[in-house]
Amino acid sequence: MNFYEVREIVIDDIKVGGENPLFLVAGPCVIESREVTFQVAEALKDLTVGLEIPFIFKTSYDKANRSSVDAYRGPGLQAGLKILAEVKQRLRVPVLSDVHSVEEARVAAEVLDVLQIPAFLCRQTDLIQGAARTGKTLNLKKGQFLAPGDMKNVIKKAEAAGAQRILLTERGTSFGYNNLVSDFRSIPIMRRFGYPVVYDATHSVQLPGGLGTHSGGEREMVPFLARAAVACGVDGIFLETHPHPDEALCDGPNMIALNTVEDLLKQLLKIRAALSLP
Repeated sequence: MNFYEVREIVIDDIKVGGENPLFLVAGPCVIESREVTFQVAEALKDLTVGLEIPFIFKTSYDKANRSSVDAYRGPGLQAGLKILAEVKQRLRVPVLSDVHSVEEARVAAEVLDVLQIPAFLCRQTDLIQGAARTGKTLNLKKGQFLAPGDMKNVIKKAEAAGAQRILLTERGTSFGYNNLVSDFRSIPIMRRFGYPVVYDATHSVQLPGGLGTHSGGEREMVPFLARAAVACGVDGIFLETHPHPDEALCDGPNMIALNTVEDLLKQLLKIRAALSLP
């Protein structure tokens, strides 16, 4: 398969992969409130419409893999899905969130356009296949503990349960304790499997558990890594963003400020154009 031959995936009213433009998956790490969720979603919708970037809104109703039992996880399944349904209806954008169990995936599929399998759970066969059976698009995040080539086995699990619309997301690889490193070879390696590849530029700068009871991060490195990923031919960029990251209830150190997203996206589009890609 030619390096640039990945299939087109249709998600709601947008098309990604194939010969389509660079797309964006973005939003706050977790639903903190309806107000913050809509503030971010509305800003990103306006920005991506202006830049003609296909956009999927991302936030989590439950972050089930926090470092500490005392960490904020989100409003939970039912309350969180209610907010995501409102975002989807009012702003006319596809919505994505994490799922953690087969039953949860069935319920979440009633609202979500994309079910995300968290990196820590990417080898959980029952979860992957349960999510695949909903018929929704899957975003399979590569585990920090996996080589990019190992994602072929994850794809086969999803395909065996009927999945036809799959995204693969690179989010860094464990590098010693409390640190991640990005190997950009993973982008062409995973694209050879025939599905669009996304680069998670914010989780890739995370320092897992680096602050003891919560994770640290190096958000100043996000633009560098995002630019490198686009230069490597990635299909989409994943960003977590917040109006005031230092005040965020989850993953603040690796989220970027909402008012910096526009400049970064403009840089990424210029790099994409220089490669003579859509």
